[in-house]
Amino acid sequence: MTRVFLPELPALMVEDQVRAALVEDLGRAGDITSNATIGPERTARADMNCREDGVIAGLPLAEAAFRLIEPAIEFKALAADGDRVKAGTRIARIAGPARAVLSAERVALNYLMHLSGVATHTARFAAAIAHTSARVTCTRKTIPGLRAVEKYAVRCGGGSSHRFGLDDAILIKDNHIAVAGGVAEALRAAKAFAGHLVKVEIEVDTLEQFEIVLAEGADVCLLDNMGPDLLRKAVAMNDGRITLEASGNVNLDTIKAIAETGVDYISTSKITMAAPTLDIGLDIAIG
Repeated sequence: MTRVFLPELPALMVEDQVRAALVEDLGRAGDITSNATIGPERTARADMNCREDGVIAGLPLAEAAFRLIEPAIEFKALAADGDRVKAGTRIARIAGPARAVLSAERVALNYLMHLSGVATHTARFAAAIAHTSARVTCTRKTIPGLRAVEKYAVRCGGGSSHRFGLDDAILIKDNHIAVAGGVAEALRAAKAFAGHLVKVEIEVDTLEQFEIVLAEGADVCLLDNMGPDLLRKAVAMNDGRITLEASGNVNLDTIKAIAETGVDYISTSKITMAAPTLDIGLDIAIG
């Protein structure tokens, strides 16, 4: 079995992301609550504890939040992104100037709770289809500004990533087909336009459209809103010629049956747009 490595979040990208969040939270005058109630000489120690079972993602962003607020803060990760942890697990320890620790707390936890929630929800989908060869994949349906880190969290949870944006692959959807004049016309135009490293995927919702795709050729066909019976027929028609992706009406109740039809990928926005946060808290002790 090929080992799948997690991508690294480049430090520059992480810092830009987190710096913007800190600036948003600090506003025009900084943390006036901490400044009003805590002397500048006070220090604090804190533990980040996971309060429910889940998959961790976002520790580099949490660390960056504390470091950018105050470089003197010590952040020690006690877990790694992608780790499956139980409720009660301590995942990081922080120590440093108390005002700075408290000022960075919410931004650090917001990233960690949201991304760990995405990773945890993705892991549930991946576990439901682990007995098949299909993989669950995210889409471009992400919170604006968070696409890179949400797609990273999907990988932490055992999912895969669809195209990153509009520029790294051609995905011909129903509206493109309508304007282009048909499936064949859209495919021919796309293949004439694409460079040799750019893959072409097209979305269809009937077997008649799929027959045209097989005749014209494509790298991937997205079978949209087809039930398991139609998906099985499409898999049989395909006979391994091109990659098949299923989408539409994908949730934890339906994904198993979809995967068992033999499709290669199952795309869903649920793992990014509908993921609940993972309950992670920061428990502080005066030091």
